[in-house]
Amino acid sequence: MLDHIGLAVRDIARSRTFYETALAPLGYAVVAVIPPEDNSSGGTAVMFGVDGEPDFVIADNERPGEGNHVAFRADSRAAVDAFHAAALGVGGRDNGPPGLRARYGPNYYAAFVFDPDGFNVEAVCHATE
Repeated sequence: MLDHIGLAVRDIARSRTFYETALAPLGYAVVAVIPPEDNSSGGTAVMFGVDGEPDFVIADNERPGEGNHVAFRADSRAAVDAFHAAALGVGGRDNGPPGLRARYGPNYYAAFVFDPDGFNVEAVCHATE
């Protein structure tokens, strides 16, 4: 199951206006904004979702194309760990080992890898343990 999709954008203000307007008829709204000083990779991230649950993110901290990523939802933290190990075992490159990412939420446990083509792939678990 997909957890969220992230796109890198050139102009965060222009893209925020575009997506805020275009996605409103679908029930989407901005649910969080992470400013550069709170974002470990720099830049601003704008999170959109329905009913307060973010599942679409735009950010200006990377060049379009390079910052795009897909996050798959995991049922447990052990599954996140297993995803990371399996991905590295078949040639993936580490882009962030398994661990809590409190800046995204108190129970946001994730791991990141680059696939063979350089796309950022994430597994994330929102469970408390």
